[in-house]
Amino acid sequence: MGSFKDVVGHKDILKYISSAVENNRVSHAYILNGERGSGKKMLANLFATTLLCESGNSEPCGKCHSCRQAESGNHPDIIRVTHEKPNSISVDDIRTQVNNTVDIKPYQGPYKVYIIPQADLMTPQAQNAILKTIEEPPAYAVFLLLTENAETLLPTINSRCVMLKLRNIKDTLIRKYLMENLEIPDYKADMCTAFAQGNVGRAIMLANSEHFNEIREEAVQLLKHIHDMELSEIVAAVKNISVYKLEITDYLDIIMIWYRDVLLYKATKEIDKVVFKDQLQSIKEQARKSSYEGIELILESLEKAKARLKANVNFDLVMELLFLTIKEN
Repeated sequence: MGSFKDVVGHKDILKYISSAVENNRVSHAYILNGERGSGKKMLANLFATTLLCESGNSEPCGKCHSCRQAESGNHPDIIRVTHEKPNSISVDDIRTQVNNTVDIKPYQGPYKVYIIPQADLMTPQAQNAILKTIEEPPAYAVFLLLTENAETLLPTINSRCVMLKLRNIKDTLIRKYLMENLEIPDYKADMCTAFAQGNVGRAIMLANSEHFNEIREEAVQLLKHIHDMELSEIVAAVKNISVYKLEITDYLDIIMIWYRDVLLYKATKEIDKVVFKDQLQSIKEQARKSSYEGIELILESLEKAKARLKANVNFDLVMELLFLTIKEN
């Protein structure tokens, strides 16, 4: 869990947390909104730990009994809502873990903190159930809803929560973190930072991946030869990435960065911001052959494919539609 100094970026959110605790102006409900890997869980854990720290300071001391409990994940006043179904949080999950327990006073601290990861997976019934609690919460209850897309929540929930948006982190900070904290060599830190696109969690995941170079190379070869391949060959090649235990959306992000490079070069002829610098000749060739409309259509199709896969739409169907668009453009 660490401390405030371990957080890369997000200084505005840390400042807000410190100020709210120090001035006793803690709201009853917050939404921490940011993409996967942006640091929502870490910030939520630090917020909860700060609220319950026995030192009374504006950030956790890390030494008191409460901080040690929070660090080990065993604090009785920090409730992390879980769900059995991978793609939805049901009304029963909310009723059992939140509504039926919220009236029980904190066991040892001044607050009782509910952390709800993937809160945007709540069904409409689950959202309505938690809305009633958020509208009239006990004075000691604090709710931290972690979302990738807060817009999927009911407007009434959004209006009753303080929104904390996690923004992209500067490349210089991510690169520094990888080199100093994870002892990643500079050339690899440069590559992971470029592909992370401001997401420190993704940068760490890529830096720790034993197979990132292989995955990247497979993606490059696919993109170079895609126009000569059958759809069945393409889908089979994409399926092979599962052996590397990489999320398919991360793989699609690599392809998306390739086409952003193509679009960037086509529009500006500048190479400084191109991520695939070692593939510059192929990027130039792709830019020459592709139209602006075609590249933009591919980028839109990649976004749609990621959304459909998150919604658990058939993998083969999604991939066939995506790569058919890529082949035609």
